[in-house]
Amino acid sequence: MTTTQETALPSQRGAPPPAPTDRVTIQPVLSTHRWSPPRPVRRAAGPIGTLLLWYLLSATGVLSPEVLASPATVFGKALGMIADGELPAAIAVSGQRVVLGFLIGGVIGTALALLAGLLRLGEDLVDSTVGMFRTLPWVGLIPLFIIWFGINEEPKIALIALGVTFPIYFNIYAGIRGVDAQLVEAGRVLGLRRWGLIRHVVLPGALPGALVGLRYALGTAWLALVWAEQVNASQGIGYLMNNAQQFFQTDVIVVCLVTYAVLGLVCDLFVRLISRSVLSWRASFEGA
Repeated sequence: MTTTQETALPSQRGAPPPAPTDRVTIQPVLSTHRWSPPRPVRRAAGPIGTLLLWYLLSATGVLSPEVLASPATVFGKALGMIADGELPAAIAVSGQRVVLGFLIGGVIGTALALLAGLLRLGEDLVDSTVGMFRTLPWVGLIPLFIIWFGINEEPKIALIALGVTFPIYFNIYAGIRGVDAQLVEAGRVLGLRRWGLIRHVVLPGALPGALVGLRYALGTAWLALVWAEQVNASQGIGYLMNNAQQFFQTDVIVVCLVTYAVLGLVCDLFVRLISRSVLSWRASFEGA
C-alpha cells in the first residue's frame, strides 16, 4: 500500500501570509563605465610623452648636444631646411624612388601571388622559390645590384622593389588560400564558374590580407630606402643624413629620421583610410 504525504504551504500551516506593500523601492544602478580621454588624445600620449622626456633630458644636460640635439634645436633646424627648400627637394627625390620601387615590387608580388594562389601548378613553381629568396638578406644584395645596375638610380629602385615584393606576395597568397571553402562551394551551387568564383568570392575574400600586405610593403619601402640611399646618393633624405654624419650634425640626422617616420606614418594612414572604405561591408572586432 502506497501512502502519499502532502506538503502544506506556509499559509496552510498557520503561518501568517506576507503583508502587502504599498511602495516599491528601486535601488539605483551604479554605472561601471569610467571616463577615459578621447582616443586621439590617448594615441598622442606616447609621442608627446617621449618628446617631453627628450626635452627634459636635454634641458638638464643628461643628453649633450654632441650625443643628441635638443628638440628645440631640431625644430629650428627643420624650419630652416624647409625655408631654404633643402628638405622638400630631398623628400621629392626620395618619394620618387619609393613610388617607382613600390610600383615595380607591387606588380611583381601581386602577379606571383595570383599565380601561386589560384593555380596548384603555380604554387609548385613559385611558392618554394619565393620562400627561398625571402630568407636572403636583401640588404646584402646591394653589392650585386651595384654590379648589375651601376651606381645611379637603378640599384636603389631595385632594392626597394625587392623589399616590397615579399610582403605583397605572402599576404595576398595567404589571403587567397584562406578563403572559406564553404563560400567557394556555395558559389558553385549558385552557378558561378571558375572566373566568376575568382571575381566574386576569392578576390573579395583575399582583399583584407592584400591590404595588410600593402601596409607592410609601404613600411618596408621606406626602410629599404634608408639602405638604398647609402649607395652613392647625391640627392634625397639619405644624402642629407650621410653629409650630416660626416660633420656630426645630430640635429640634421634627427630631422631626416623624423621625416622618414612622418612619411611612413602618412602612407600607413592613407592605407587605413582605404581599408575602411573598401572593407566597409566586413564587420570586424575593434577592441574592447
